[in-house]
Amino acid sequence: MSRIGKMPIRLADQAQVEVKENMINVTGPKGALSQALVDEVIVSVADGAVTVQRKDDSKRARAMHGLYRMLVSNMVEGVTKGFTRKLEMSGVGYRAELKGNLLALTLGYSHMIYFQPPAEIKIEVPDPTTVLVSGIDKALVGQIAAKIRSFRKPEPYRGKGIKYEGEVIRRKEGKAAGK
Repeated sequence: MSRIGKMPIRLADQAQVEVKENMINVTGPKGALSQALVDEVIVSVADGAVTVQRKDDSKRARAMHGLYRMLVSNMVEGVTKGFTRKLEMSGVGYRAELKGNLLALTLGYSHMIYFQPPAEIKIEVPDPTTVLVSGIDKALVGQIAAKIRSFRKPEPYRGKGIKYEGEVIRRKEGKAAGK
């Protein structure tokens, strides 16, 4: 039995889960999410908790068991609390600003980079070197944060670039000067 898959998912007061054939819909105060289910798992709702079980003991069913338990758990957490990723910029002249709903980034290139986030993602810029990416879909929040980070990944010599909050950049020593 999957250690993760066998744990029930406690529903918050505001979250509602509906299971229809091969779809699961989760609704909460922040919005609604839906996910297609595979044939190997069975999702049931009872007593304010959601349980995920597998139909058989095949290798694929065992893999899907833990996966779908976490997907449903992330959906419940997303519609009740939401998810946020914080990006930090370091480097001379590196900054971000919001122009309407466009994120404008100055990252040392000869041009500014404009990024249009999807409608379900909210981007905030509390100060010029910090970007907050938030939304209800954990995978989409992570994907958008990774996309923004990819515009200027942190480099190992000076540490300039965009990094996640708490990310440790392994530093390298520069070339040693000749004798």
